[in-house]
Amino acid sequence: MNPVPASTGWVWVKRGFALFRQQPAEMLTLFFAYMFFNMGISLVPFIGRFLPLVLIPVFAMSFMQACRLIEDGVRVKPTVLLVGFRSEFFLRLFALGCLYLLAISGAALISQLFDDGALFEFISSEKPVDPKDLPQGRLFLGMLMAVLAFLPALMAFWFAGPLIMWRGMSVPKALFYSFFSVKRAAKAFLIYALSWFLISGLLPAIFVEILALVTGNTGFVVLLMMPVLALLTTIRYCTFYPTYLDIFEQAEEPVHP
Repeated sequence: MNPVPASTGWVWVKRGFALFRQQPAEMLTLFFAYMFFNMGISLVPFIGRFLPLVLIPVFAMSFMQACRLIEDGVRVKPTVLLVGFRSEFFLRLFALGCLYLLAISGAALISQLFDDGALFEFISSEKPVDPKDLPQGRLFLGMLMAVLAFLPALMAFWFAGPLIMWRGMSVPKALFYSFFSVKRAAKAFLIYALSWFLISGLLPAIFVEILALVTGNTGFVVLLMMPVLALLTTIRYCTFYPTYLDIFEQAEEPVHP
């Protein structure tokens, strides 16, 4: 694990943008293929509600592998989406996904102790729920407590996927190394998180408010912003790879699908 200064957090963001600019169409194709795949598996009765979450570590490695291919000058193909499934460590990634689901469920349960179930009602209701209809302030409190409860798990999961697939670590060992590497680079990750909050959270929200005031049509503005948010999400996925490189250096040579 390599030490990194706090300023590295912003460097990770810039390097993610640089990776995306090299193959924007390929990365967007990979992202939308991931979205459509998730939509398909979500239609599976019962387990379709959980599979997208369980498979997050598997699909996360698709974007990590794609960034490595870009760095190597290799064109990213849609088949990269399946690289995690083809890995000899797929079962470990799947087990990691099961733990991920448990961690999210645990964070949601903890939030209910503080928000009277407002957050759980908001995300689990099959019908649209207006936040204004929920107890005042409880939804925000529930989200805050869920984030705080999930933060240690997020630290453990951050590098676990590549440590399993590229370094061949066991699930417990990967979680251990990931947690303490993120803890060690906490200042850099704080800058990284604040940067993304500004880029994909605060600025788009301000932009939407301004356009809504100008056009008077909030629904149209939100629809207009969807491609922008998809673009920013794809770029954010590209920033995960630099965080791994700087802290764990290069792993073994990638397998080109």
